[in-house]
Formats: sequence, structure tokens, C-alpha cells
Amino acid sequence: MLRRFVDKKVDGDWLNTNFPCMMACPAHTNAGRYVALIAEGRFEEAYRYAREPNPLASICGRVCAHPCETACRRGEIDKPIAIRALKRFLTERYGPESRHPIDVNAGRTQAKLPFRIAVVGAGPVGLSAAHDLALMGYPVTIFEASHVAGGMLYLGLPEYRLPHDVVEAQVREILSTGDITLKLNQAAGRDFSISDLRHQFDAVLVAVGAHRSRDLTIPGVNLDGVYKGIDFLLNVNLGYRFTIGKKVLVIGGGNVAMDVARSAAREVLRQHPGGVESIEPSQASLTAVAGREMMDISLSALRLGAQEVHLVCLENRGEMPASLEEIEEAEEEGIIIHAGLGPKQIIGKDGRAVALEALKTKSVFDANRRFNPTFYENSETRLDCDTIIMAIGQAPNLDFLSPEDGVDVSPRGLIAINPQTLMTSAAGVFAGGDCVFGPRLIIDSVADGKRAAVGIDEFLRGKEHPAPIVEVEVLERHRMPLDLLDLTRPQIPMLPLNRRTGVTEVEIGFDAEAAMAEAQRCLHCWVNTVFEGTPEDGTECILCGGCVDVCPENCLELVSLDRITFNEATTAQLADVRELLGVELGDIKADELGVITGSAMLKDESRCLRCGLCAARCPVGTITMESFNLLPAEPTGLISVEAIDRPLRSRPPLAGAPAR
Repeated sequence: MLRRFVDKKVDGDWLNTNFPCMMACPAHTNAGRYVALIAEGRFEEAYRYAREPNPLASICGRVCAHPCETACRRGEIDKPIAIRALKRFLTERYGPESRHPIDVNAGRTQAKLPFRIAVVGAGPVGLSAAHDLALMGYPVTIFEASHVAGGMLYLGLPEYRLPHDVVEAQVREILSTGDITLKLNQAAGRDFSISDLRHQFDAVLVAVGAHRSRDLTIPGVNLDGVYKGIDFLLNVNLGYRFTIGKKVLVIGGGNVAMDVARSAAREVLRQHPGGVESIEPSQASLTAVAGREMMDISLSALRLGAQEVHLVCLENRGEMPASLEEIEEAEEEGIIIHAGLGPKQIIGKDGRAVALEALKTKSVFDANRRFNPTFYENSETRLDCDTIIMAIGQAPNLDFLSPEDGVDVSPRGLIAINPQTLMTSAAGVFAGGDCVFGPRLIIDSVADGKRAAVGIDEFLRGKEHPAPIVEVEVLERHRMPLDLLDLTRPQIPMLPLNRRTGVTEVEIGFDAEAAMAEAQRCLHCWVNTVFEGTPEDGTECILCGGCVDVCPENCLELVSLDRITFNEATTAQLADVRELLGVELGDIKADELGVITGSAMLKDESRCLRCGLCAARCPVGTITMESFNLLPAEPTGLISVEAIDRPLRSRPPLAGAPAR
């Protein structure tokens, strides 16, 4: 089959709006592409699209918070594509945890470079950075304080959500990428200092995460039977004995607290010189991570043998930071949620916690959306319990940093960095992840690792990573499923309640038939109707209006220019991108649009289903369906998170492929 490619300039902003799932992913994984390939049954090719930009694809297929799904345009029609579950389907077939793993890095590793990199922390940031640096040819040594790699992926997430063998398989795959050495039981501040590493290595990445639980400042927190959420999860995941009572109360509003409760049932900003800044943690990320912590703790408590697990959170039921699916799963497994309550004090008897006294929440945030909870007076409620676990968030432990390291720490207790390069105030020392931005999503940490790898490479070699190339393909006879809008999102298969014991994974995942059916719902946002007819080709628009008539979503409209208002901002923008609009504007200047007579075709991109009916209806071939695909510009196949926003140029037509 002859594939026809064209060579053209592409406006980056326009293209990014047509990749909503890809641009919402911090690591810029091209989700739409692998979803479309799944629909065609091309599973191996789809896996490569899912895995190549994301070294933690197998992990993200299970526990990613999937911002790509939030951005999915299909969600505006009914429900978004189940992108995370489809990724898991692929990794279970071809990922390192599968029976027939594919080495996506074969042939991508570059020649060894004469620089040595140290990474402190084998969590998602450190692993992601080590992976990309190794592909570039750098020897990397990872120092991990624990006796296992993975950071909170291994130590903080319950096995019923993320099995340890999946984490171990992903780590093994990353370590085999290139010249990567992993040193376990090596803690910063105890076994080495950052200044030591600065003398031994050419660059250092600090990626220590946030392993310290935040404390409540209420009376009674020091009573026996009161525990910190992260400490609880670490003990459970490392297999240490952890005795809890029969009636457990979890304080928090997020997903981690939910996980803890579910698991228990199964097993009885200041500025700095040189562009370095202290980054204010995102409240959205903090609440999302706190939400996950609350769910993890609540469900872990059930799996440890608690007969009752209650959950107390400040927010009302509809405002809880935990995802709705996590809340519903927790309630299904027996978690009792007390929403809209804030802890006032822990009541003790004989030195041990016996109850929580809580107040009814009036508001969680102030007028400026800052976290500042207020409560109704005289609204006390007593909740009896024998164990209390606090799941109110996480913070990094930076006690290992000393003045000799030269690394600035903000008043918030976070490492200050240059936002563009992730380099700290110490030359050659970089930092990323939760120790810089506060607790965030796993996929954010993956992106930080990739950004840090690029920053280190540019620091050592002074090399700017080029923008990706845009492959523009003209699609002949493009079609979408006729019943596209009638297709519904299926429930992701889950283990029956009576089988959710121990560390057995709760989610079962899609089989091939279900995955292909779900992938058929994708709207193919990277495909677009392009109006570029020319007199030379005999494809100039004849204003017949056939495309308008045939459009099922009424997203096309043919109007006279006198019905359109062109303000100064619009004409200035059109003038700035003149070279991208040669066909559309012809010999017309931008400032003439409000004066001359003529017609214009208006298209609502957000409503377009990419059905292709307009192109099929056009009698003179003015309209074509064109596919836009981002390809790496470098042999490693890596696409820089920053470079994707630079000016884009399509690749020249392939040999033998006619250009238009």
C-alpha cells in the first residue's frame, strides 16, 4: 500500500490542541496512537508507542492517575477512553512482566560518553532519568537507601494495586538499558554526602521523594494506637509485623488512605540567585496524592484484619480528593466514610487512643482557594476506635543536605531548582520529583526524570535537544466506525469481593476482545480535515456546501467574510503565522480580511468526529484527511518534554511517496 506524505510547516499550538491526551500526559505519551493500533489488533506496535516514551509503562498501566483520560475528547460525549487499562493490556502482553517481553531499547543506546552520573534515589524520578541517560550513552550509578528499588512504588503502594513482581520486572528492564549500576542500602547523609558525589561524578540528580508523613497538630497525637500513614504503608509493604485494633479510623481524604484501609482487611516561595526558584507545591497535586494515601491506608487496614474501618475527611462526599472510582471501590469493600468532618482531638484512656472527636466542616478553602479549613462551633462528634492512622499527606526528608553541598532549600522544605533545567543552586546538581514540587502523581515523576536527563545532557555537552519531527500523511478513504457514537465504555473487570484477600490484585484487566472494542471508541484526534485546495491542482473550493450538508455534528459552516469580526489581536496573530497559512490566505494580507469580500469555511475542531464524510463528499478534492504524528528527531527515539513545544517541521516526503 502506497503511503502519501507531505512536507509542510505545522503550527505547534494548533497541533497540541489536537493531541489532548498526549499533551495532558506529563511524559507526552502518544496515547491516541496506541489506542488506535489496539483497535486494529496491532498490539506489538501499540506497545512500542506506549513504552518508548515511558520507562515505567507497566507500572503506569496499573496505578497511573491518567490525566490523559481527563483530557480525552470522548469524555465530552459520554465517557473517556479507558487509556490506563488499555496500557496495562499491552504491558501484560509485551512488558517486562509478561511471558514474551519486547526489548524496545534494542539499537537505541548511543556510544558510551566520558561522563559519570550519580542518581540519589531509585524511585520513579531516578529510574526514569537513569533510563534516558543510559540511552544517551551515560554511565549511571543509582544510590538507594532502602534494600529494594522502586521507592514508593514498592514501599508505599499496596500489592493489591501494584504487585511487587511488576515493580521488580520494570526495574530489571531499566537496569538492562545501558551502563547502569544500582547500589542498595546506600543512604545520603549516612553513607555519603552530596558534596562527596559532586567530586566523584560529573553530575548528580537528587530524587529522594517524600517519605515523611505529615503530622496533625491536635491533642492526643502521641497516644498509643496513633500511627502515621506512610509509616504504616512502609511496614505493611516490607512485610513487618504491624498490629492494629478491630476498629480502625483513618484521617484523610485521598486515595492513599483508601488503599491503606482496603489493604488492612486482607492480612489481619522565595527566589534564589541564578534563576533558581523554590516551587510552590500544586494544591491539586497535594490533594490528589493525599487522596490516594487515604484510600491506600483505609483498604490496607481492612486487609490486616480490622473488623471496621472508618474514614474521616474534611471534604464533603462530592469534593473528596480521592478519585470517584477509588471511593466507590472502598465503599464496596466496606469502608465507612464520614465526610465533612475535621479532627479536633484524639481522646485517650490509660495512654491509648479510644476515640476521635471531630467538628463539622464549614469550609475547606478560603476565598483565594488556599487550604484554610473552618468548622461550625458546638458541632462535636465522637467516633470510637482503637487505632487511628493519619493520612494527611507526605513531605520530603532533606536532613541529609549540609551547607557544604551548596543546595538551597526553600522555607517550605523543598529543594529550589531552575524550572527550565531542574538544576539546583549547586552547579551540576539537579533535583526533581516530590522533593522539589511536593507530592505529585507518578507520571509527573516520570516526566521529571526525563526532564532531568535532558538538563544534565545539556549541562555536560551543551547540546540542545531538537524538536520532534511531524510526519504528515494524507489518508486515502479514511473511515471511522459507523456506530462510533453508540459504542459504550465497558466496566474494567475486577476480582469478585469474596476473592479480594491477601495481596491478590483487585483489577483483572481487559482481554484482547474487550480491549479492541474499547479502543474502537477513540476519536482519532490526531487526524484532521484539511482545506488546502489549489487552482493548479484543480482542487479549489467551488463553494458547493456539500461538506456542510453532510457533516453529522454540524461543525462546518460556510459564511461570508462580512459576518466575521477580525479584531487587532486576531489579525496580528494571523500575520505572525502567515507562512503557515499560505493556502488559506493566498495573496490576502491579514489586515485586509475585514475589508475585502469573499467567503470562509469555519470549523469547530472540538466537535469534529474525524469521520471523513466531508472529504468523501467534496467533488473537487479540496478537503483531505491528514494524520499528524510526532516522531523523535534523534537516534535514541527520545522526545524531550521541553522540545515538544519548540517550532515544528514535518519530515520531507519519503522516497517514492509523491508530495502534493
